[in-house]
Amino acid sequence: MVSPTPDADRRARLLSAATETLRDLSDVLTPLGARFAAAGHELYLVGGSVRDAVLGRLGTDLDFTTDARPEQVQALLKGWADNQWDTGIDFGTISAAKADQQIEITTFRTDAYDGVTRNPEVRYGTSLEEDLVRRDFRVNAMAVRIGADGTQEFVDPLSGMDDLLAGVLDTPAAPEISFNDDPLRMLRAARFVSQLGFALTPRVHQAIVDMAGQIDRITAERVHAELDKLILGEYPVDGINVMCETGLAARVLPEIPDMELEIDEHHQHKDVYQHSLTVLQQAIDLEEGDPDLVLRWAAILHDIGKPDTKRNEPGGGVSFHHHEVVGAKMVRKRLRALKYSKQMVDDVAQLVFLHLRFHGYGEGQWTDSAVRRYVTDAGDLLPRLNKLVRADCTTRNKRRAAKLQATYDDLERRIALLAEQEDLARVRPDLDGNAIMELLGIPAGPEVGKAWTFLKELRLDRGPLPREEAEAELLKWWASTER
Repeated sequence: MVSPTPDADRRARLLSAATETLRDLSDVLTPLGARFAAAGHELYLVGGSVRDAVLGRLGTDLDFTTDARPEQVQALLKGWADNQWDTGIDFGTISAAKADQQIEITTFRTDAYDGVTRNPEVRYGTSLEEDLVRRDFRVNAMAVRIGADGTQEFVDPLSGMDDLLAGVLDTPAAPEISFNDDPLRMLRAARFVSQLGFALTPRVHQAIVDMAGQIDRITAERVHAELDKLILGEYPVDGINVMCETGLAARVLPEIPDMELEIDEHHQHKDVYQHSLTVLQQAIDLEEGDPDLVLRWAAILHDIGKPDTKRNEPGGGVSFHHHEVVGAKMVRKRLRALKYSKQMVDDVAQLVFLHLRFHGYGEGQWTDSAVRRYVTDAGDLLPRLNKLVRADCTTRNKRRAAKLQATYDDLERRIALLAEQEDLARVRPDLDGNAIMELLGIPAGPEVGKAWTFLKELRLDRGPLPREEAEAELLKWWASTER
């Protein structure tokens, strides 16, 4: 008797585990399969749903394909689904919700592309095999047939399971054809590297190198969505490396590969690109709970201002003066080009702008006023700034690393101590606008704003003041102001 190979044994274990995972969804799969079978139609779970079931990471999104046309799918879902909608009907897709599951059912398709946009001319197919071969990667081209009684049959005509076992990403057809049809698939390849920890096959890697410029056909919004998924993946450093190695990053996020500064023997400096990847990973290690998109973007982009501010100094040193200021401006420009929200742009840029502020703390020389300003400038971003600053320590000198962390511990202690004495989260003047107008005898207008700003600066410098003292300082300032 021949013993099973390690791959065969692993394949059997993964499929068995997937079966158990899908059995837990029998309340959804069994009645759905029965409805389609009773109407004479086939129903298959497909794509990422099958891949993730095999990998033990299935979420609440279920993708199906069927020979039923969209109108027939709508009729079959009626009375069973909690809700359904047809926003994707032009592409043959009907969406629905059942309990906590989000469902998409798409009619078999054989798409045709014009080589200009990524939107296909939708053509309905007649078989599962036709539908699977049009998909992006073979690991996403596996299927599970859902029978009338809830039975499950694994279907893998393109050997996607072999790729999954090998931990690689390959396309069903030649990658050049796949990427020409939809260039976004190149960026999806990097995203799956980040999410799954897989590697690209040599032919896929080379095709992306040769065709990276085709990503310019994709809208900024689509690129933005894929980049976020990559950054939020379990292995974003690997995904970013793939983007840089293949030339994709040079097209969509050139500031990152630009950090790979040449190091010469006379002017030594740390590799900014590798440093930034290390900071990203260390920031991830400091996360509490769900992945933090803002923190991760700030970590990978915090030093993008260094190439433009690099100066070779006498004696062999290198400086990057004000790279945080330049970097914050670059962040705003790039994220706006990628159509990020104003809040996202502001948050990431502010973290980049503030990430060096801590280094002025030294041996704890900051006054209470400086600590208040640090907290006030960070605002709601303070917890993220704390993590970013700690992650930014990548020195191999253990003594220096320990000293930096101890210094930041001291700053956090100072912040906590002041927070016990005053509301650092909302530093406001000791007098509000009404009190200012009444004391100075002035109407609402710019002068009130100037007075308010003076009192806030006073509050930051000296902490909370008794009302009488705040009024006296305001009157003194008012008397000395030219109007």
